[in-house]
This record gives sequence, C-alpha cells and structure tokens, in this order.
Amino acid sequence: MLRRSRVLAKGLALSLAVGLAAPAVQAADPAPATATTSAPTLYSPDSDPYFAQPYVDIDEWRDAPVRHRYVHGGFKGTDTKFSFYFPPKAQYQGRFFQHITPAPDSENLAQLVPAGEFNKIGSSIAAGAYFVETNGGGKIDLAKGSLALSDPMITAYKANAAAAAYSRKVALEMYGGKRPYGYAYGGSGGAYRTIGSIENTHGVWDGVVPYVVGSTMAIPNMFTVRMQALRVLRDKFPQIIDAEEPGGSGDPYAGLTPYEASVLHEIEQMGFPMKSWFGYKTMGLHGFAALYGGVAMADPTYFSDFWTKPGYLGHDHPEYFTKDRIQFKTTVGAPITAAEAARLGLSTNPFEQKNRGGVDTAFKGTPDEANKVVGFRLNTPPPPVYFLGGELVVSSGAAKGKRLMLLNLSGDSVLLGFADPTAVAQVEAGDEVTVDNSNFLAMETYHRHQVPGPEFTVWDQFRKPDGTPIYPQRPMLLGPIFTKSTAGSLQTGVFEGKMIVAASLWDREAMPWQADWYRERVKAHLGAKTDENFRLWYSDHALHGDEPTSEAASRIVTYVPVLQQALIDLAAWVEKGVAPPASSVYRIDKGQVVPASTAAQRRGIQPVVTLRVNGSDKVEVAAGQAVSFTGTIDVPPGAGSVVAAEWDFEGTGNFAETSAVPRGAKRATVIITHRFDKPGTYFTGLRGVSQRQGDRATPYTRIRNLDRVRVIVK
Repeated sequence: MLRRSRVLAKGLALSLAVGLAAPAVQAADPAPATATTSAPTLYSPDSDPYFAQPYVDIDEWRDAPVRHRYVHGGFKGTDTKFSFYFPPKAQYQGRFFQHITPAPDSENLAQLVPAGEFNKIGSSIAAGAYFVETNGGGKIDLAKGSLALSDPMITAYKANAAAAAYSRKVALEMYGGKRPYGYAYGGSGGAYRTIGSIENTHGVWDGVVPYVVGSTMAIPNMFTVRMQALRVLRDKFPQIIDAEEPGGSGDPYAGLTPYEASVLHEIEQMGFPMKSWFGYKTMGLHGFAALYGGVAMADPTYFSDFWTKPGYLGHDHPEYFTKDRIQFKTTVGAPITAAEAARLGLSTNPFEQKNRGGVDTAFKGTPDEANKVVGFRLNTPPPPVYFLGGELVVSSGAAKGKRLMLLNLSGDSVLLGFADPTAVAQVEAGDEVTVDNSNFLAMETYHRHQVPGPEFTVWDQFRKPDGTPIYPQRPMLLGPIFTKSTAGSLQTGVFEGKMIVAASLWDREAMPWQADWYRERVKAHLGAKTDENFRLWYSDHALHGDEPTSEAASRIVTYVPVLQQALIDLAAWVEKGVAPPASSVYRIDKGQVVPASTAAQRRGIQPVVTLRVNGSDKVEVAAGQAVSFTGTIDVPPGAGSVVAAEWDFEGTGNFAETSAVPRGAKRATVIITHRFDKPGTYFTGLRGVSQRQGDRATPYTRIRNLDRVRVIVK
C-alpha cells in the first residue's frame, strides 16, 4: 500500500506541474462538465507512428501464481513497456483485463502480489482473460526530461492503448480466433486515466471499470478540507468517533465549541464520510504532500493573501491559528539519512500523521537509498507544536532562499517531504533556517476560494443566496488542470462501450459523492439509455485503497472482489448482452451518500448485513453472562447467494468463528451465543460473504459487508 501510495502522490504532483501550462479555468465561472456538443477526434493506436515498432524481450511460460505465458516488451524509440500474462489455451475465453495505475509505474506490479484474492494475474485467468499491464508510458522526470513529456497524452492514455492493441496481435497469434474483447480498470488517479482512456479512444476497450472516482474538483480540495479538520478537531475525535459507533449517541457535534462544530459541519457537507473518522491518527497529508509544490507554483500569492487580506481566515481570525503556527529560527546541525531515520523510528511517510514512537526499524533498501538525506538535526529544537506539514526556509549559505517541504518535527529533528534534491544537497551545518508551517495552515481553507459551477453542490455552503461566492476567489481552479493532465481531458460522460463504476461509501480521499457526479455526466449524454451502458455500485464499509491492509480490520471490508465481479459482469454485458445487477440506490443529503436500507432496495452487488445484540445495537452485561447475537445477511437481486457468516466477538478484526449458512440462500439468519470473561467495551462484528455462483472454495469474487454492535461488560 505504501509504495503504491507514494507513486500516486508523485503522479499527482507531476500531473499538476505538467498541466500548469494548460489554459486556466476561472474560479466560480467554469464551463459545466456536460456532454460534448460535437464528437471529438478519438485516438487509435493503429495509426500512431510513435508506437509503430513493438518488440518482445521476454517470452516464457511460468507457473506462479498460476500457469501462464509471460510476454514482456515495449516500443522502440519510446519509454513505454508492457507485460502480458496469457493463460493456457483451454482456459482462454477471448478477452483481456488491463489494469491502469494511478500514475506511470512499473509494468511488473502484478508479480509483486502473492497468489490469492488480490492477485490480478490469477483473478484474470480465472475469468478466462489474459492480463495486461504497462509502465504507463514511462517515468515523468521534470528535471531531466523524458519522452513522455513531449506529449502528455502518452501517459494519459496513448501508451496503455498501444499496449492493449499490440496484446491483441500476440493473442491472435497464440490462440487464433477473432478479435479479443478488452476491458480496462483503474482506481483513484487510475480512475481518471481509465475514464480518460475510454472517453478519448476508439476501438481499444469495449468497457471499463473505474473505481474510487474523483471529480474535476477533487484536487487539492478533498485534502485541504481534511487537513483543517485534522488540526482543529484533533482532541475531539475520540468523542466524535464514539458518537458514530454502534450504540453511540448519533450526535458527533455534542461537546464541540461553535468553531469546532463549524469545521466539522464544513467537512461533512463537503462529503467526508462521518463514520470514517476512526482513521484520523494515520490519515496525514496523504497526496497533498506531493501536491503542495505544484499548488504553490500555480498560485504563489495565495499564502500572503491568506494572512493579509479580508475574506481569508488567516486575516479575519488569526486567533484560530495562534497556538499551532510556528515560525522558529534556528541553525542546521547535521543531515539525517534514511537509514538513521528508520533506526530512530522517524516517519518519512506522508501517509502517516505521526512518527513511530522511537521504534528501532531496520532500513530496507539499497545503499544509495539508505544514505539519502531525508531530514536535518537542528542546533536548537523547535517548541512542541501540532505539525501537519510545513517548510524549512533557508536564509544563509548556498541554499539561501530555498523552501524545503517538511513532513514531521520530532525533537531536534525535521523530516523532509517532496523536496528538491539539489537544494537539499546545498544545505550545510550552520546554515540559518526557519521552521514555518504558515503556508500549510493557509491551505486548510483553500477550497473556500475554489468555488466551481453549480453542479458541484457540496460548494453551496460557500455561496451567497444569489449563487455568488462568499469568499474571495483565486485566479484559477486547480482541480480541472490536474484532471486534464492526468486523464487527457475533463470527464464528459461521453464514451464508447459500457462502464461499471465502483465506489466506496467510507472513502476518505475520493469522497463518495464524486461517483454520483460522474454518473450525472453520463446521464446528461445518454439520457434514457444510461442503464443500457452504465452502472454505479457503492460498497459500504470500504475505504480508498485496493491493496491488503491491516487498518481497522474489524470495521472495514475490501472492495477488490467487487472489481473482480464487475469485470466478469462487464464482459457478459458486452459479449452476450447479459445486463448486470442494477446500480446502487441511494440519496445524497448535503454531501453525504446515504444508501437504501435493505438489499432489495439498495441493489448493487454487495450483501447487506444487520446485527443485533439482545435485540439492540448496544447492551450492558455482567462478565461471564451469556450474550445472544442475531444477524441477517441479505444478497441483492441477481447478486448470488450467501456463502459465509463470520464472527469477530472481541473487535480485533479476527473473524475466526463461523456460523453455517444454507447453500444457495439469498438471505441467511444466524444466531450465536458468546460470553465475555473480562470487563470492558467490545464491538462485536458479523461479516457476511456472498458469491455469484455460490462457490465457497474460490478465492475470488467473495463480496463482503459487515455490521457491528457494542457490548459493555461490567
């Protein structure tokens, strides 16, 4: 998860930097992102001379994770590389699945994943498909330059399209028969690229599954509003979380000051899923760590305006920042290497908010990576302060005038973020520096000054009754610049083929309303024919990432099986005309996506799980007393049957105990008794699993949901 997240963050920054040369989109007056009025010229790799010379440098049979023929190669004169994974002929059913990464990455990522549920090679071959992945056109290096910079559309969709087209030629040579069907899928930044791919090409993919989708206004706004809440509410999150937990009060605003309540209300209306605050300790800066430099380059005067001009929070209410703002002058002592930071337990990960408590951690990497300077010791340590990003401003020496991004402060140590390595190398012992987090504090309300068109209703809280912005607006909207640089265009909802969008109701990065926003773009184009070509499936209790994680295993489920089933359903839809289960049914209430309550009403393909303890969501019992739990697992129409019911009594995430469920059941009721020997508060969970064919042995397409109750043991 960490490696992919770092690549995503760097990709965000690079995309934004590349896109700054594009025409600016004016704040508060953007062109609505609706269906195009005239057909654009769609890209076909068959007529592109840039990809005219494919080559293969590895062609061999392998047995792991399953038997397949591995073909690796690229295109001469380009940085584009690909990997194809072909099943034996007896398993091939005439299609391929292609994963599109959030940003250009390795063409061999699938080989890093162990066999099992998350392995893309195994799940593709099990579905009768060969698997395709690429490096997305090659690494973008703004400093040294790269071939992909000559045409940003190479990394947006051209490289992936060229690899897909060539894979068909190899497949036809191997299997014979007719043209293979092709389906692409990608999440987060990869969702931008997946949508951009099918909206800008012709004849390459027959359908796509973009997942955890962002809108054209996601960046940087979904991060900035969260940064504000993380700082202001940091001491109140335990009570906010408790209110949202099963058996809680249901009122997360209880006990907040008026200012704290206003901050929570702001992010709730921006669409942050309120039940997802349990992860506040590790959310950190996330992708904004890489975005900051691009934002500062695009809008450099914002930071002084924030502190000096009316209408900006720093000017109007500086007291909100007094205890957290730091502008501390000191001098540099010595550099900190990556190996030393690991040994001291100092985090250099922007996806963590805190250090690892001084835990001695062995560094894993090459000698060059171990010796990389990742921070500095200061001769005088800064005072303790809440610090979620800042800068080391150098005022003497060879690096004078440079501003190096900081992720963390820890005693006399400062840890660097995405900083210019040339500038870092120029910093020497004795140089005068200032530790300053003013710009990062200013970014916390940047979204207030990025008010887009009326179709973005979560920004209504920042509009006057006449629709004009309450706050001063910046010269341009940065979100559309990022989107166009990543995807090749702004999402229009105009595409050839079929599409199934998968989204997560607890997504803290791509807030869930954005999938519905894209659905509205599609409806504007297809109208009454939308359901003939498009589905949107929400997954409850699911986060943003698509890789295995140990975070809050008692609270969350993976949506990866939903992606696997979506690809299978997409293929049946395209190839045989078999319509998939209906889109999820939900409503949007002031930024919050609220699904229908029952499986029959909610639709989609995820089961709905309901758990009660002694008939309620909360119970108080004596230690050793028998506690009765009753749960139901309901599968939506056409989505298969229940295959497992799993219990986690202690709330540890270990769903070790199971209850028998009837074979083929669309609805299963399970009852179990448990005794708690020790006093305490427990959140017992029931996890239900469904599978389309009722297959209890397959590791794939096992779609989960869960519910929890509170047990207080006296």
